[in-house]
Amino acid sequence: ELRRRASPWQRNLGYPLAMLGLLVLTGISVLVVCFHVLELLLDEAAMPQGTQATALGQVSFSMLGSFGAALQVILIFYLMLCSVVGFYSSPLFTRLLPRHQDTPLPKIIGNCVSLLVLSSALPVFSRTLGITRFDLLGHFGRFNWLGNFYLIFLYNVAFATLTALCLTREVTWAMRAELLRALGEGT
Repeated sequence: ELRRRASPWQRNLGYPLAMLGLLVLTGISVLVVCFHVLELLLDEAAMPQGTQATALGQVSFSMLGSFGAALQVILIFYLMLCSVVGFYSSPLFTRLLPRHQDTPLPKIIGNCVSLLVLSSALPVFSRTLGITRFDLLGHFGRFNWLGNFYLIFLYNVAFATLTALCLTREVTWAMRAELLRALGEGT
């Protein structure tokens, strides 16, 4: 119903641009994580725990300078939104989704706790994936398990592989559906 009521500009320009933006951000995040996997294999300093504390503004946290820092911020916000959407889309937590003017207080508290846990995990998540090395007042790089090469390596490989598979499945889904429909009509 919402798609039918959308303006032609939204249908023909807005939705495709939004989908292209999501595909580009997902592709960039996979590339960044793949680059981090290669970094892990070649350099021990690429470990999340291996970064040294530096004063803010003295050293760039990105190889690409200001553009890289902006890209890191965009990717972190994108991962945050993906985490929230994925959390509320999971079958276990769909009941927790708030409804306009019909959300009881325990459900509101549950949402606050869930969002607090997700936002607290985001710096460790982005640091483990190698998206950023920035450690804003949290000292998230001091966790002992961030020094375990195998755990960090497998986490990065699993993220890159599963995200690439999901991206491939979503991109090729429309083509597969059209091919199956065309083959079904042709026989």
